[in-house]
Amino acid sequence: MAGRILVFAEQREGNFRKSAFEAIGRAKDLTDDVHALVVGSSISTIAPTLGNYGAQIVHTVEDPSLDRYWSDGYAAALTAAFEALEPDLVIIVATAMGKDLAPRVAARKGLAILSNCITLEETDGAFEATKSIYGGKVFATVRTTRKPAMATIRPSAYPVPESSDTLATVQPLAVDLPADSRVKVTQVLKQEEGVLDVQEADTIVSGGRGLKDPKNFDLVEQLAQTLGAAVGASRAAVDAGWIDHAHQVGQTGKTVSPKLYVAVGISGAIQHLAGMRTSKCILAINKDPDAPIFNMADYGIVGDLFKVLPVLTDAIAKVKG
Repeated sequence: MAGRILVFAEQREGNFRKSAFEAIGRAKDLTDDVHALVVGSSISTIAPTLGNYGAQIVHTVEDPSLDRYWSDGYAAALTAAFEALEPDLVIIVATAMGKDLAPRVAARKGLAILSNCITLEETDGAFEATKSIYGGKVFATVRTTRKPAMATIRPSAYPVPESSDTLATVQPLAVDLPADSRVKVTQVLKQEEGVLDVQEADTIVSGGRGLKDPKNFDLVEQLAQTLGAAVGASRAAVDAGWIDHAHQVGQTGKTVSPKLYVAVGISGAIQHLAGMRTSKCILAINKDPDAPIFNMADYGIVGDLFKVLPVLTDAIAKVKG
């Protein structure tokens, strides 16, 4: 079993990302000594709740300047926590924030880093991970025998652990934040209220070029609403201006690992597959029986999506009824 593990628990506006609970759950499976770090402003009330998912001690770095993510400030906080706790492993989720933060701290401390992991294990005293490479064409097993080390794991790669009523011990951590920063956050553009983030969703319905027109995304949105799913999209749909880039799944978009991924009118270019091939179950709907997406799908419907989607949506609504 591993020694101490430190998990960076990402929060936004006083709410933890679901992936923070997933990371703590994975750490709990690897060790009995799980610590978490929470960085932000007005976070003292939410920090103890990480104990519900397996964190024993939560370290907080709280300052008004940390209300929004800024690279230098958050890197200083994580570096200070690493130096104070001396963990064997630091786990960060590979979100936009995590992908920016992890390599900065790894470089500062000379840590080996396993990035964008689909699985993370400890084997014979070494940390070992599975990740996709070459645009998702190949899965590689990588390992490091060096400790301490750092790993970033994909959102939804692991389930959220069962919650308990246990509260974690909270320990504020004093950090000398940089007085000046090379980067200044001037504005944050957020998704509309009530819109699920594809990286946080257990179910995703994605639309592609086969929808033919942006107004036909209503069919995808109706199915997603019926399933309680997030709406995703292929790069072709985003490049055409049919939907915002925040919904894009793929090599140049977001990497997802939901329980169910429904691909509607998506042919299955390798760049798209790279972002969703680790989904637990894939349903493809396409009129072309030779579309590459069917090689990846667990279930396939060959047919006109404009006829299939209304029937499928109605059938699911009746079952949920």
